[in-house]
Amino acid sequence: MEYVSAVPVPQPRARAVAAPDAPGSRRSLASGLLLGAAGATVVLLASGQTWARGEAAVGGGTLPLSADGQDVTGVPAALAIVALAALVAVFAVRGASRTVVAALLALSGLGAGLSACLGASDSAALDEKAAGTTGDTSATIDALAHTAWPYVTAAGGLLILLAGLLALRYGKLWPTMSGRYERDGTPRPRKAARAMDPDRPEDLWKALDRGEDPTR
Repeated sequence: MEYVSAVPVPQPRARAVAAPDAPGSRRSLASGLLLGAAGATVVLLASGQTWARGEAAVGGGTLPLSADGQDVTGVPAALAIVALAALVAVFAVRGASRTVVAALLALSGLGAGLSACLGASDSAALDEKAAGTTGDTSATIDALAHTAWPYVTAAGGLLILLAGLLALRYGKLWPTMSGRYERDGTPRPRKAARAMDPDRPEDLWKALDRGEDPTR
């Protein structure tokens, strides 16, 4: 007669797939890095280009003047630097801190884009240059013309905003820079002690330092 054991047989546990290894996580990570870095680069480069041109009346003639993005507003370039710092910091933190940094990244892109759009039709920077050049505080700019560089800057801000939104949506699945260097709590195996060689003087001295009898 056969007996059936009531002891449950342990079943092998299925290994859970780590979230950072998921294809969607890798794609969002690569997209976030690419969008954030490209957007910040575009903002920094475009904000250094000429945004507006005009002519100031000087005596009986005119003086051509131009203003770049830094003359009009320094906000986009400053926010691009903040975005780069946030893009790096999002991999150095985790949990709620990562959400805060991701939100800062998105807001930096939004602020850079809005400030660039507001400066696209600005003439105050050229008026200031005209006043400083002519010595007349009431001098203004004639034949005012704006370039497309403010809108290029705004496009860079949009890329940063998209990177921030990706970080908000998928950031919890992204790895942390220091994760691979953290200890898992398991003790490291110790190396086996090498047997003392009586023919090696340094081994004899080490044994004496440890209080051992090297003659044994």
